[in-house]
Amino acid sequence: QLQIVESGGGLVQPGGSLKLSCTNSNMPLNNYAVGWFRQAPGKEREGVSCISSSGRNTNYADSVKGRFTISRDNAKNTVYLEMNRLKPEDTSVYYCAVGFFPRGVPKAGDLQPCRAHQYDYWGQGIQVTVSS
Repeated sequence: QLQIVESGGGLVQPGGSLKLSCTNSNMPLNNYAVGWFRQAPGKEREGVSCISSSGRNTNYADSVKGRFTISRDNAKNTVYLEMNRLKPEDTSVYYCAVGFFPRGVPKAGDLQPCRAHQYDYWGQGIQVTVSS
């Protein structure tokens, strides 16, 4: 059973930056795709960004393209979400999730699938608040 832990959230002013980290304490993540999702009160959970096990395929929600960057360091068993130029509408609980995809999925050049139902193991979430 994977034990996913998120860190790095908090309160930041509009235009500021935060870097979220996702790690697993009891198994390596290198065979898994990892995604960041968020859910604000009264809204559905949405995919923010996802990355393949190799790190060669990524995917971003339109609302965060150009501002957020997902990366992974398999040697450190950690996936990061660097969030820049944050906006009040980025305020949400952010979840890290891990999923296993068959070999060859996604194909080279394709986007990493990034729908919540495709990910099996979830962290407890971490609050990100963007406010002045």
